[in-house]
Amino acid sequence: MMIGSVTGSVWQATRNMAEAVVAPFQDPVIRLGVTGLSRAGKTVFITSLVANLMDRGRMPQLRAAAEGRVLAAWLQPQPDDVVARFAYEDHLAALTAPDPHWPEGTRRVSELRLSLRLAPTGLLGGLSGPRTVHIDIVDYPGEWLLDLGLLDRDYASWSERALAKVRLRPGAEEFLARLDRIDAAGPLDEVALKGLADAYATHLQVAREAGYSDCTPGRFLLPGDLEGSPVLTFAPLPPVPEPARRSMWRESERRFEAYKRLVVKPFFREHFARIDRQVVLVDVLGALARGPQAFEDLRTAMADILTAFNPGASAWLARLLGQRRVERILFAATKADHLHHSQHAKLTTLTEALLREARDRAEFAGAETEAMAIAALRTTVEDRIAHGGGMVDVVRGRLLGSGRQAAQHPGDLPEDPGRLLAPARAGAEAWPLEDYAVQDFAPAPLTLRPGEGPPHIRLDKAAEFLIGDRL
Repeated sequence: MMIGSVTGSVWQATRNMAEAVVAPFQDPVIRLGVTGLSRAGKTVFITSLVANLMDRGRMPQLRAAAEGRVLAAWLQPQPDDVVARFAYEDHLAALTAPDPHWPEGTRRVSELRLSLRLAPTGLLGGLSGPRTVHIDIVDYPGEWLLDLGLLDRDYASWSERALAKVRLRPGAEEFLARLDRIDAAGPLDEVALKGLADAYATHLQVAREAGYSDCTPGRFLLPGDLEGSPVLTFAPLPPVPEPARRSMWRESERRFEAYKRLVVKPFFREHFARIDRQVVLVDVLGALARGPQAFEDLRTAMADILTAFNPGASAWLARLLGQRRVERILFAATKADHLHHSQHAKLTTLTEALLREARDRAEFAGAETEAMAIAALRTTVEDRIAHGGGMVDVVRGRLLGSGRQAAQHPGDLPEDPGRLLAPARAGAEAWPLEDYAVQDFAPAPLTLRPGEGPPHIRLDKAAEFLIGDRL
């Protein structure tokens, strides 16, 4: 394992060194990672970002666009030939159809290269002519993202934590029943271990549907070609003192380590560790509506994820020596269009507080971070209605599923995020003051004028933070 780790590090350093050596002779490239847990809106974010960079009429806060320095934008073949292309055209067609619908969520790693032709700037700009900047956008399933936190855990600590969570979540009855019948110290029983692994995977599916975020291993939710393989045939087990070599516990430990070595680390090395800028999309409102336990689960999951980012300022020499770091991280609370704009500042403050531990770690390492409330695709309009003897700020939209037009006021977010964080950390089963109900909206039919991308909230501000300094 040590040899494999060193070999992987040397290989990564060699590739980064090669990229740094040839970089001065090529057009600059920004590798933008788009990450987030299930239902955070990764696919819609990428689709709307690309559409609005190609038609920049709704991007006034992206300075290069506002100043007219972006002369052209076009899609090119991506540089990684073994990675699926992000289906931009299909996703955009789904969002802009006469009867629009949400595109299918991310189920594998995909990539897209958007190239921008920029007008020259500075004293020597007239001599150099226009320049080109490539933006390589990398998308991957949120379910796999959580696996990065496994890299710093051994099987015993993961099992202890997983079993503690299982007993507090729905859908665990079959798994716990099978666990009671298994002798973890006894000899390996492939049939029993396969049944336990399947029951654990079913529990993870139910927990995710109930709004819980920390559901590892992520490939149990999206196994793909690995379904049924030994690398996905293990489950958390109670501790066993000095387990025998071919025992259930020892074999599960071996497969857990194989999962990290053969599945998680290659993904990290090939895709995640090469990111320059990162977007972390967070469905704060969805977690809020599912209650304090789901809210706290999201907080701890995001804190674990950020341990793997390797953030910090990446100087040219550091890149040459093989050290690649995320320079800027945007923490974006999605679905801001589900709230009236009067509550957007509170949503941003709540997001900052929820991700405080993750942001502090990133900033300490030297990365520049920002938090904001966004909607990559605006699906609602704002209104005020009479209710309870007063006027209430609401948003109106087309409900997902029924298609019925409805007004929504999810509940007033508190000025002090501690009113939500404290009961969540304490393990409260319900919010002490009021419930927060968030209905899902379908995309609204669009009529786009020439030069305009899809409507959004602060997507231009997000783009300025992520790539504006390089344009």
